[in-house]
Amino acid sequence: MSAVPPSSPPTPVQCEASAHALPVGFGAGFFRQPVHVVSTSMQSLQLAVLRWRFAFAFGALALVLAASPSTYRPATRAAILSNLHASTAQTLPWFAALASLLSLVLIRIVVVTAASYGLSQLALQVVVRVLVLELIPLSAALFVALRIAPSWALPKVGILHIDDLSLPWVRRELVPRVLAEAFAVVALAVVSSALALVLAYLVVYGFSPWGLPVFTRTIGRVFDPIVSTLLVSKILAFAWAVATVPLAARLERPDTAMSTRLFVVLLGLEAATLSLQYV
Repeated sequence: MSAVPPSSPPTPVQCEASAHALPVGFGAGFFRQPVHVVSTSMQSLQLAVLRWRFAFAFGALALVLAASPSTYRPATRAAILSNLHASTAQTLPWFAALASLLSLVLIRIVVVTAASYGLSQLALQVVVRVLVLELIPLSAALFVALRIAPSWALPKVGILHIDDLSLPWVRRELVPRVLAEAFAVVALAVVSSALALVLAYLVVYGFSPWGLPVFTRTIGRVFDPIVSTLLVSKILAFAWAVATVPLAARLERPDTAMSTRLFVVLLGLEAATLSLQYV
């Protein structure tokens, strides 16, 4: 058996080279990781763009079909009436009662607080601006989105392109649901706002009719043409967003009951109206 020759000590050049050498497995796989991360991010971005584009395209398609007279055939009208009863008639009393109770509490708090600081003349304007212009429309939209929209099942799922939808199927199955949910948001917001105004008058002036002139002048100063236009536009936009955005998300995935996109749209609309109204 031959003896193994003793190994010579490494030279300074070899020590410096080994210090700068890459560890085993550090080669191409390491440099492929950033490329993989970028590719995954691009795919996620493309999917998000597809989802948003499909949501807006579906909303536009539903709006066109809802405005088309050919949609309102006898079978479709029956489906619309049935969905209206299921979405509005069964939820309006409960929401109106809850909104009235909360409005009464908030009105009383605002009136008492304003009176303690000597600002009673501003209490009614604050109540109207906070409740009627902001809280009630947003609450109605969220209530319909949480209470009504998840209760309807969809037979078609896995759709990300508007061309994959069948127009007769959309007109027959989806347009009645869209109209029912949109009408529910509008009805809940309008009825609850009217009840809040009545409660505000009763809290401030009681059952006396002598406060009507001052009350109507105050309401007229709050609801100028610009504010009224913004309020109507916001309620209609909320209604259409609640009716179409979650439905588009559920067309994509069957287990999607609520969508983050809806909250993003509602917050965007609320921020836009606030900026146009107060900035």
